[in-house]
Amino acid sequence: MGHHHHHHGHQNIKLAFFLNLGFTILEFFGGLYVNSIAIISDALHDLGDSLSLGLSWYLAHKSNKKATTIFTFGYKRFSLLGALVNGLILFGGSLFIIKEAITRIIYPEPSDAQGMMVFAIIGVLVNGFAAYRLSHGKTLNERVISWHLIEDVLGWAAVLVASIVMIFVDTPYIDPVLSLLITLYILWNVIKRLKETLMIFLQASPSEINEAEIKEKILQFPHVGSLHHVHIWSLDGEKHVFTAHIKLKEVRDFEEILSLKRNLRKLLKQYPFSHHTIEVELPEEECAMEPMEETNSPVPPSGHAPD
Repeated sequence: MGHHHHHHGHQNIKLAFFLNLGFTILEFFGGLYVNSIAIISDALHDLGDSLSLGLSWYLAHKSNKKATTIFTFGYKRFSLLGALVNGLILFGGSLFIIKEAITRIIYPEPSDAQGMMVFAIIGVLVNGFAAYRLSHGKTLNERVISWHLIEDVLGWAAVLVASIVMIFVDTPYIDPVLSLLITLYILWNVIKRLKETLMIFLQASPSEINEAEIKEKILQFPHVGSLHHVHIWSLDGEKHVFTAHIKLKEVRDFEEILSLKRNLRKLLKQYPFSHHTIEVELPEEECAMEPMEETNSPVPPSGHAPD
């Protein structure tokens, strides 16, 4: 099932890349034909999108490779790298569009309204189809790419509305104002995605996993004395990792340890962990590493252990 999803996501990114690249070429020559600076500027923006989509396609394919002696967790974080690069490109592109929109408000320029309307319809259809294919993506890379495409759909929708109005009303201000508002909305979402990506790179605990809840459940198991070195982090925003040291108490035989390990595995299956490692330590055994924290004490309500 997981392999099918990754293959499906890889094919969606591939489709989005070729659609975006083909439309960028059409858009560039079309902008020259209708003498529209706005369309040519958007073609340059879409060219950046195409390059980032191509990179995402390559990294998404790379992320499906099996683990090696160098990348022992596999290549999942290569997909995360694609999300970071895409986010940065989209951030830069949004700033460029904001600058161009403000410039056009200050120094208005006439546009070919009918030519803009034709390209707007094509742009909405092409980017809308690609955005729909990626709208249910599970990886962070797919979600960031979808914002590329949603930005283009909203942008072309604004151009379509502006071009229809400009056919009946001779005003050059509608297009840049709409573009400015839409880009500011997209930029806000891009910043949130970039923050999410950077948190994963910094190995922050995934927000959807309640660390305090897991610790509380483990401490309720028989023969668990305390917890330390509990770490939860994510490989790519979808595949998570859990590690912990458990100090045992009142253990009489080896079967009790095996029973505890079975219960722990059953518990962790309830959470989206693709990998977990638990080290159990006997009552008289000293931990090889100095405990950074003792977590059998009350856990803060936020669900995160104290720093």
